[in-house]
Amino acid sequence: MTKPMPVLRGVLITAALATFILPAHAAEPLKVRIAWVVPVTNIASILFDKKGVAVHEGKSYTAETVHFQGTPQMITALATGDLEIGLLGFSSLPLGVENADLTDLRVIADELRDGVPGYYSNEFMVRSDSPIKTPADLKGRVLANNAYGSAVDIAMRALLRKSGLDARSDVTIVEAGFPAMKAMLLEKKVDLVPTGLPFAADPALRGAARTIAVESDALGPNALAMWVARASFLEKHRAAMVDLMEDVLRLTRWYTDPANHDEAVAIAAAFSKRPPQMFADWLFTRKDYYRDRDGLPDVAGLQRDIDIQQELGFIKTKIDASKYVDLSIVREAAARLK
Repeated sequence: MTKPMPVLRGVLITAALATFILPAHAAEPLKVRIAWVVPVTNIASILFDKKGVAVHEGKSYTAETVHFQGTPQMITALATGDLEIGLLGFSSLPLGVENADLTDLRVIADELRDGVPGYYSNEFMVRSDSPIKTPADLKGRVLANNAYGSAVDIAMRALLRKSGLDARSDVTIVEAGFPAMKAMLLEKKVDLVPTGLPFAADPALRGAARTIAVESDALGPNALAMWVARASFLEKHRAAMVDLMEDVLRLTRWYTDPANHDEAVAIAAAFSKRPPQMFADWLFTRKDYYRDRDGLPDVAGLQRDIDIQQELGFIKTKIDASKYVDLSIVREAAARLK
């Protein structure tokens, strides 16, 4: 048998070593899929459309934003490993823990809060010519919500309870998607609808309806949308996740900077294929939901929200919110930007 020549032997050894050495230095960026539901309002939908701000994208991570119809599908995707970051609110986080047995879910950052003083809160609206003036006048009426157990549904039921009404016997509640709420109200199919941004900014709705209460009347400031991941994923990919959250904070600060408002509106309009005037007056201003500069949720407020959810019978067990929160990554990311 012919022996390899010395030069050829050296080439073969070098090639063999490369198969072990190169992956350590040329590892693929971590792919992170981030969920969103409502276009533009859920900032993940447009976050990475602003180029030149994120410094780690394409290096330590790549971000893919994924649209979901609602949180139940996200919880399933988190359970099966088909989603890295879900968008859950106070109403859905306990369901993931209690019903899906995902006890390793962790809130890693805040996205937006409803009803922070001076900022927007979801509205409950009736027709302008309706005799309904307060929630107490809703007895015997037909109300819409977007889904049983959603944040607005829980707020609606808490609001009815504060007004001395029983959601099970004093009113009729039907489900509809937020895009259909305006038509259902104006066509007199229901007497009250909940609405939030961007749908609440529709001039046609504003011209034909009025607000009798807001979500914070029932719940106070509440955890409407938080970024949630599984503890095992965070432990395995901590360094890349800190890089991601650093870029997320950097981008969020760019979008919410008044100096960038016109460009941010243009990005939102292009993404949603709606005219800029649909966003110009409120998007990323104090007329919008509250967004924390450092991505930090109000954990005490989240606990209050979950307690109300339990009181209304949506969850069975007492859930300690602090056990499902890990803010170490976003805190480290924020510290880099000081």
